[in-house]
Amino acid sequence: MLSVSGARGLVGKSMTPEVAHDFTRAFAAHVRSRLAVASRPTLVIGRDGRGSGESLAHAVRAGACASGFDVVDLGIVATPTVGLMIGHLGCVGGIVITASHNPIEWNGMKTLNADGLALPIADANDVIARFHARSSELAHSPGTAVERRDGDEIHVARVLSNIDCESIRAKKFRVALDSVNGGGSRAGRMLLEALGCEVVHLNAEHTGIFAHTPEPLEANLGQLMRAVADGQTIVMGFAQDPDADRLALVDERGRFVGEEYTLALCALRLLQRHNGGVIATNLSTSRMIDTIAARFAGSRVVRTAVGEANVVAGLKPSGGIGGGEGNGGFIWPRICWVRDSLSAMALVLELCAHEGHSLSTIAAEIRKFSMVKQKMDLNAMGGNAAVPAALAKVRAFFQANPEARIDQTDGIRIDLPGGWVHVRASNTEPIIRVIAEASSLDEANELCTLCRRAAGIPELAQ
Repeated sequence: MLSVSGARGLVGKSMTPEVAHDFTRAFAAHVRSRLAVASRPTLVIGRDGRGSGESLAHAVRAGACASGFDVVDLGIVATPTVGLMIGHLGCVGGIVITASHNPIEWNGMKTLNADGLALPIADANDVIARFHARSSELAHSPGTAVERRDGDEIHVARVLSNIDCESIRAKKFRVALDSVNGGGSRAGRMLLEALGCEVVHLNAEHTGIFAHTPEPLEANLGQLMRAVADGQTIVMGFAQDPDADRLALVDERGRFVGEEYTLALCALRLLQRHNGGVIATNLSTSRMIDTIAARFAGSRVVRTAVGEANVVAGLKPSGGIGGGEGNGGFIWPRICWVRDSLSAMALVLELCAHEGHSLSTIAAEIRKFSMVKQKMDLNAMGGNAAVPAALAKVRAFFQANPEARIDQTDGIRIDLPGGWVHVRASNTEPIIRVIAEASSLDEANELCTLCRRAAGIPELAQ
């Protein structure tokens, strides 16, 4: 799968060292085409904890060096660490070998530009076109690769310098962290301990496999929820995904707070700090963020297409103080332009320290909506070619409703007085996502059902 999110595939099938090498060459050619002067540019690379990552990293290094780029290899680190280190080292871009939340049989590559952020859609499409054409630069002398292992320390130091550390340390929080054997394990623990937390660390080792299904959803976090609920006075639990750009929360009772709350709580703390501001998020994110922004005079929410590159494109020109997506991804420009679980953990701890309340109490004060997230198998409906017709049917169905507001920025989103529904093809999996939010679960489910029926696809992917 090739998209604005980079490249992903099944290890040994659609994602091989040869594919990684060729995709790297295509990315390198794209980067060089944007350089103002001839030079020996440097790329930063890192990888999550997947066992397949090492051989792919070798291929990425080889591809970059063959294209005349020097390489700084950070080893196993979080995706935001790579983004931060690009700016820290003055490099021209970076590649993270990861398939993010996808299961262990997947791997891939996220490409980042010189600002340390995901490529905008036009640039991503240029890389894809070069990859399909297998075009690369051959006229440059080979580059060299060096290893650095201080990315975690530099990332943690950046977060600490922007957080009210003393207020958090004074609370002596006891927390649990599930790193799912991924790239954020070392930095996550380092940050929490630097903030004076006692850490119960689950799945911390880089074993090459994941202790559970890696996406930080309630169904996959039973171990973390039990650890918090078993009477050890743990005040909250944090769950990272394999490349640590997403964070889910568990409250002091061992209950899943919900991935949508990560952005909401971080945005609340930033709006408190700044007494208002602009927050950017995508069309699939809960309206909780709008109700929070409404508390602060002059604040507003900028809505964008799904994907962190699109969120950043809304964040930068608006002077936004923060942003992210409802999948647990939070972006704090002071740290980096990539979703960052470390920033999110720190701001949630700061919020709880300043409020003097538990995570469950603070979350309960945010107006709650009911959200349903469903997915439909693209292969079962005829593949990507069937998507435009399905979206057209959804549009035609809702056009008959005078109260419906239709947004086609990304797929199709329908806003109604009682809720909204968003239908779009995924950037990272061969599925169509259907996300709805309303005042009740029944209403949200009904919106999803209406869309599935309108599109002519009654069955959900399992």
